[in-house]
Amino acid sequence: MKKVLAINSGSSSFKYKLFSFPDERVIASGMADRVGMENAVFKIKLSNGREYIRNTAIPNQAAAVKLLMDDLKKFNVVKDLKEIAGVGHRVVNGGEIFKDSAVIDQKRLQQIFDLGELAPLHNIPEATGIKAFMETVPNVPQVAVFDTSYHTSLDQVHYLYSIPYKYYEEDAIRKYGAHGISVEYVARRAARMMGKNPNIVKLIVCHLGSGASVTAVKHGKSFDTSMGFSPLTGVTMGTRSGDFDPSALQQLMHKNNMSIDDAIDMLNHESGLLGISGVSSDMRDLIESKEKRAKLARRIFINRVVRYVGAYAAEMDGVDGIIFTAGVGEHDPGVRAGVMSYLKYLGLKPDYKANRTDGEKFISMPDSKVKALIVPTNEELMIAREVIRLTR
Repeated sequence: MKKVLAINSGSSSFKYKLFSFPDERVIASGMADRVGMENAVFKIKLSNGREYIRNTAIPNQAAAVKLLMDDLKKFNVVKDLKEIAGVGHRVVNGGEIFKDSAVIDQKRLQQIFDLGELAPLHNIPEATGIKAFMETVPNVPQVAVFDTSYHTSLDQVHYLYSIPYKYYEEDAIRKYGAHGISVEYVARRAARMMGKNPNIVKLIVCHLGSGASVTAVKHGKSFDTSMGFSPLTGVTMGTRSGDFDPSALQQLMHKNNMSIDDAIDMLNHESGLLGISGVSSDMRDLIESKEKRAKLARRIFINRVVRYVGAYAAEMDGVDGIIFTAGVGEHDPGVRAGVMSYLKYLGLKPDYKANRTDGEKFISMPDSKVKALIVPTNEELMIAREVIRLTR
């Protein structure tokens, strides 16, 4: 039996799951939160359901990694760290360098740091997390699994912007996409549920969470996706604007004396559902709110998803299945129903009764030409599988 860690690092946190293989069972999970801040928290949940939470000083990622390794031994999850066959790390942007997952050495680690200019909010903390593991458990292979790798199948028609070509050649300005790890997992799972060959079926994956994207999957590969150079563009999100006219941004900057960094920060952290509603970035709060703008925010969110689904159905000359995944996609029946109600023209017959509850299942009628499904995502399992593939 092999044991593999899957890690998702943030600037002040990381989440982890420890899997056993080949049964793919989660034997421990948890997170380190508020790393480098006061009141840091470390959590570990064991396979027997017991969970241990403690407030302790966690000055940096290396300290968090040491806490994790100590707890794995303390609670007899592993007797020796040599039992860990590898550690897999989610990395948002691999640029045009990493078209597949990769075992990380010092050269590749530096490349991930350098790619931070494409995704500074994500790549830098993720690379810092990898470095911490390399220093703490130097003999354990570290594998980077890139969200953008799945989207390297996009052709130039779909990934180039209509700006001078030299900016692509000289500065790598292009669409990279995101959520690729999630999309690949749920697309494969949906194809199996539908009894279709994953290399033939046409799917549209709606990964709807605080970050949200819509991806067209054709012949088992990413065909087009809503996120672009960064995870800021595309559909409306929790605090991100989604698509926005650059000229309007210029006007805001002039009238409000904003720097470009201030403006992008506003689009990333003050916009989306939060900006429209003035209430919250969380769909659950908007459902409970009596504010008209909260209802408006939900309607706009649904509209932007429908807009991309319709465009991608046209691009692929039809669609076989529409998949809802991630926090909102898996747990918000109102959003799912709202999206499906606009897609009947495609041949989708919603099963509104089935849609009232969550869980992996079909939410379209049996005779629906286009199927609709809820497929819970499992990015950590995909990351762990990549570790097994590259270290066997």
